[in-house]
Amino acid sequence: MSIPVSGTHFGLTAGDYHATIASVGATLRTLEFDGRDLVVPFDADEVRPAFRGATLAPWPNRVVDGRYTFDGVEQQLPLTEPNRGHALHGLAAWLDFAAVDRAADSVTFVATIEAQAGYPHRVEVSVTFALDETGLHTTVTGTNTGPTPAPWGTGPHPYLVAGPGRVDDWTLELLAGQVLEVTEDRLIPTGLADVETAEGGIWDFRTPRPIGDTFIDHAFTDLARSADGETVVRVTAPGGTGVEMVWGEDCPWVQVHTADQPLPELNRLGLAVEPMTCPPDAYNSGTDLIVLEPGASASASWTIRAI
Repeated sequence: MSIPVSGTHFGLTAGDYHATIASVGATLRTLEFDGRDLVVPFDADEVRPAFRGATLAPWPNRVVDGRYTFDGVEQQLPLTEPNRGHALHGLAAWLDFAAVDRAADSVTFVATIEAQAGYPHRVEVSVTFALDETGLHTTVTGTNTGPTPAPWGTGPHPYLVAGPGRVDDWTLELLAGQVLEVTEDRLIPTGLADVETAEGGIWDFRTPRPIGDTFIDHAFTDLARSADGETVVRVTAPGGTGVEMVWGEDCPWVQVHTADQPLPELNRLGLAVEPMTCPPDAYNSGTDLIVLEPGASASASWTIRAI
């Protein structure tokens, strides 16, 4: 039997939840609750579109111009976002991860980012997906297995689906006090601003409100948290169904994108919600950038669940 182009698939089931994980990119390919999609799926024999559901490592989002300096040495990464001229979403998204632990409701994958031009470090990436009656829990761990310190960041890339309709029809609750403003053409970060004043408050979703035709492709921080350190993003449909992501202090940033596409049939199908350990272009700014010493590890976790 041939392997689908998106890799070997692993189905997870718990209660009313079902998920399918593809080995290429340790990718969340489907997630359903009681038969309804919680993320935008894609076909097993389809090349994964728009990083849909991929694990992002050793950086999330963009490295501007693919160029950065680390430990006194300038590095040049391949430009994997050619229309904007950046290195996008890390080096793990097209690795074929090996499943090293498997159960009916969980799977753990491991792959190694080998030292290469632009990233001369060896980092092992472990990704565990565990499904239970409270949702899908994901933990990503990076371990430096090389001889030199390595820059590190991670995050997921699901496109959330609240229910019938598209992004414009849904209501967003995003408990973030600041937004990272960017240039219009290349999305290069220009500085933090308060959501209540930036662009007249169009990115202030601390009080839930419809997304409408608002364009969002921005990172947010200053996240309100519960007593146990968790923050939540909620997306709901007019009929009352919805989906939310919950994560802890290991991800002080979240990228939100309305998935605008030129083709009408693909436009704004889901809302990308990407908890991140660091902001866009952290390899240059150094903001919240994790440096893994040889032998050291860092982990981050998040949960997707139905409303």
